Amino acid sequence: MTTWEYATIPLITHMTKAILDQWGADGWELVQVVPGPGDGLVAYLKRPTNA
Repeated sequence: MTTWEYATIPLITHMTKAILDQWGADGWELVQVVPGPGDGLVAYLKRPTNA
């Protein structure tokens, strides 16, 4: 059975692609983006653990 670890990260609007590309290169998969505080966005990511 696959187990997962999760991360929640703030996204800077003018750097969204660069931020997500970096996390993706580290093995993270984007699950969802939701409105954050103010005008910001928050991304939820997951990746399988090595368990």
